Amino acid sequence: MNSLLLTVTARVLLPGFLIFSLFLLLRGHDLPGGGFAGGLVGSAAFALFGIANGVEKLREVFNIDTIWLIGLGLFLAILSGTFSLFLGDPYLLAIWYELPFFEYTIKLSTPLIFDIGVYFVVIGVVMTIFFSLQEDN
Repeated sequence: MNSLLLTVTARVLLPGFLIFSLFLLLRGHDLPGGGFAGGLVGSAAFALFGIANGVEKLREVFNIDTIWLIGLGLFLAILSGTFSLFLGDPYLLAIWYELPFFEYTIKLSTPLIFDIGVYFVVIGVVMTIFFSLQEDN
């Protein structure tokens, strides 16, 4: 597409959309959001950039093999459930760990690892579909 307005807007919005997708990812296991919603927003940002600048420019920016990203996401989602097995609990039972960081407490958990896995799977699947649709044209 040769629209200057769309090209500039996509370049300006891409970092903001990606930051918002990470925000949705990180707040998702406590409030609405999570890996699926964050992954959709992140992949929508890349898709908008690809529509505005072309699939070749998007491949330069999105320099990750989508199949590898899907595999990494599935691995993290499966791995998040196995931690509870080592403690003798059922598969996918949530485990929470609080890590003190100066005056703050960072909450690490297996639901967060699961959400990160879902985030990678969603971005990988949507970008695979987007690339295959763009290559057909």
